[in-house]
Amino acid sequence: MERLTVLRRLVMAALTISTLMTLVPATPAQAHPRSRISSNVCPIDWSDGQQGVRKLIRCVAGRWHVDGGASKALSVARCESGLNPKASNGRYAGVFQQSLTYWPSRAKTFGFADWSAYNGRANIIVSLRMAHRWGWSAWSCA
Repeated sequence: MERLTVLRRLVMAALTISTLMTLVPATPAQAHPRSRISSNVCPIDWSDGQQGVRKLIRCVAGRWHVDGGASKALSVARCESGLNPKASNGRYAGVFQQSLTYWPSRAKTFGFADWSAYNGRANIIVSLRMAHRWGWSAWSCA
């Protein structure tokens, strides 16, 4: 009986440590809301200006096979924001000009709960996953 109690305690300790390691970032650079999308998926630095944004759009468009491919996605992003992750008109934000009203639910649906629409990675992946699932009808530039 005592052996079983020790084993249970060891398992609980391992689970607790494992949970804490996933919740607490290892470095300050990782201190951002967690995503259900692995950082290994299209690991491109979007903050590297328009070139980084273009690279990330190409990668994500290929990964989720959007209608019209990367060229269509790039065209829509150019029209919506000029490939600017900080673009805003008060009601819409980011590279693909996501509606700030609908952003929280869209971001949660596509793996970026609690991320900002101004985060280029989140905005691009959420937008292109939407385009993959429902087409380009949500965008006036499409």
